[in-house]
Amino acid sequence: MSEQDRSLRTTTTSAEIEPHVFEGELVEDASGVSASRLWRRFVNRWQRSSRVPAALKSRQAAKQAVQDATAFALRAPWRFTTTAGRGLLAAVRGWRRWVRVHDYREAAEHSEKLADKFTEIRALTLFRWKVTVAVTITAAVLVAVADLVYGSAALWITGSCCAVALTFLGRRKDGSPGRKPSLSGPRTLAWTMDPQLLVDAFRDAKLIGKDESLRLVERAAHDGAGWAVTVDLPATRKAADAIKNREALASALAVDEMQLIVERVRGRGGHAGRVFLWIADEDPYSGPPVRFPLLDAKRWDAWRPIPFGQDARNRRIDLQLVWTSLVVGAIPRQGKTFAARLPAAGLILDPYTRLYVFDGKGGKDWEAAGAVAHRFVRGDELEHVETVRDRLVELVAEVQSRFTKMSALDDEVCPESKITPGISRDPELGMPITAVIIDEVQVYLENTTRQDVGGKKTTLGAYVTDLLAYLARKGPAVGIVVVLATQRPDSNTIPPRLRAVLGSRFALRVMDWRDSNIVLGEQMNTRGYDASGLLPRHKGVGILRPDSESDTGSEVLAVTVQTYYMDNAEWRSICTRGRALRETAGTLSGHAAGDDSLQTVDQSSVVQALGSDTGETGGWSGHESLELTEPLASVVSYLGGDLDPGIREFVPTAELTEALDAEPSTFAQRMGELGCRPVRHRVQNEDGDTRRVRGYLTAEIRAAVERAANDEISSPDDRDSDPS
Repeated sequence: MSEQDRSLRTTTTSAEIEPHVFEGELVEDASGVSASRLWRRFVNRWQRSSRVPAALKSRQAAKQAVQDATAFALRAPWRFTTTAGRGLLAAVRGWRRWVRVHDYREAAEHSEKLADKFTEIRALTLFRWKVTVAVTITAAVLVAVADLVYGSAALWITGSCCAVALTFLGRRKDGSPGRKPSLSGPRTLAWTMDPQLLVDAFRDAKLIGKDESLRLVERAAHDGAGWAVTVDLPATRKAADAIKNREALASALAVDEMQLIVERVRGRGGHAGRVFLWIADEDPYSGPPVRFPLLDAKRWDAWRPIPFGQDARNRRIDLQLVWTSLVVGAIPRQGKTFAARLPAAGLILDPYTRLYVFDGKGGKDWEAAGAVAHRFVRGDELEHVETVRDRLVELVAEVQSRFTKMSALDDEVCPESKITPGISRDPELGMPITAVIIDEVQVYLENTTRQDVGGKKTTLGAYVTDLLAYLARKGPAVGIVVVLATQRPDSNTIPPRLRAVLGSRFALRVMDWRDSNIVLGEQMNTRGYDASGLLPRHKGVGILRPDSESDTGSEVLAVTVQTYYMDNAEWRSICTRGRALRETAGTLSGHAAGDDSLQTVDQSSVVQALGSDTGETGGWSGHESLELTEPLASVVSYLGGDLDPGIREFVPTAELTEALDAEPSTFAQRMGELGCRPVRHRVQNEDGDTRRVRGYLTAEIRAAVERAANDEISSPDDRDSDPS
């Protein structure tokens, strides 16, 4: 090889190596990353260490510690004086009992030998008086001598020592109103957070055995407006049981269950037996509601979670709407409409969203939304229900159209066959985030007007139910959000086929645990979440079961939330601002722009889409209109959508007779004549215990309905009149 070739090769190699030398300059960044990692590790250990005081772990804890120290310093003089006074009184009482030989006298009385012991008692009393006088004179002489030798300092030292002794003697014991009460008095939270008493509370609540104990992970510390502590349960004991028995634990801790938060610690640093407890100093929901944060926002992004309320620890709870849906249930006058308007306000402040607002109440609660809504219906007459149906049919057709459009987009624009922020804001694609908001949805779902859908007989309400179920099931992928609110949360109002596809649930106060489960989900009461336990004064307070993770710093199944407050005037200002944003962006359309015309829709394609998605249109709720014999007609009307296959397998006899106000023996006889025989089945009650009860299989009830539809069952009156 020539020198020229070697030189050329060396030059080429150097040129190839040179970029890697430049890459070596990133070493400083790596060291910076390493230093940052070490700092995060230090902060993490500092936060988790049980030796570091809670006041040094966060600004909020430090601020609270300063406030507590200031309050203690201001109260200290008065508390010291009163405690010393109680100590002096206790000392005088104790001396009086001693000098009167009270214990010896009581013993003699109990043994009925007081007369025999009278001389001894008198002599002992006289001796103790002499001891008292001698001690008093000696103490006075010693103090006088000390004053002569050391001056007034001796008097101050003596007085201080006596005051401290009296203060120690007169300290108030937690759990009792006096020194030795016959009945225990109120207990303070500081007393409750004592580790041993915490163990006793878990034992009293039967969460751990008598021979078991707790392991303290983090000592009790004052956190915000309450006390926080983290403990480990014994092996095989589950945090889920502590959550489920929160009411029993609150009773054992002597606090209201609304003041107690029990959470399982999950993720890193947590396991199935680690429990976090937070006990509020007072009812956390007794104060006035907090003002809605978006009232001061000029606009909002619908893709961001919308502020919804605060939990007991004053942590903000946000609600994600894109990719999911929401149902709000409550009895009247508990803040249902106010709660439903909060997510609507966030959507209104995004000019690139489209709103379908249907108000079944017909009042002025949603009147202002007409200024921004693409489709708007208000009222409960038949014409309003039919208009809602037509608008939902129009939206189902649009969902089909969106899926077709998205299938034609390339992977860079639509990478996962789901809507993206870019797609939703592209005016050429025409696929904005679209929300269907229906207040008093039961008005539209319970309409019994008969109609023919695709050659099949059903009711108008059942058809609306199928349309909403399709939108809640298929719509989120293409940007459809469904928000429903009802003041009648029962199985007839929101059939299971619709309820099962609603992601986020919010239950304000309801009548009983069954209604709470209708909103929050089956067996939620046995897991510690029951909206019927909320107090009437807790307006706007409910249990939120989010479809996505809540921004509370912990992973919980559900959380009690006090919703933000927004009055009617503020709601109107939000709608006015939303209209101005749409006018500026050029996105004002439909009803808000004065266009209420119906779009031409292929009804057959909509019916076909519903049929392929849910099976036969109308489900079993469509059988409610059949002329069935009693009590089968009442049973079908009561169960409603619960008769759908796969929804409910068994219904207890006691539930049916109570709901239908029927006499048990007569009811059983009539059901037997219809071919429905009672069986024994295991069910779980509201306490979580399993027991065997008599009842009917829904499969047999469906079979009886089919026989009645085919005229295979005649009424009992017909059988009685049959001469054969």
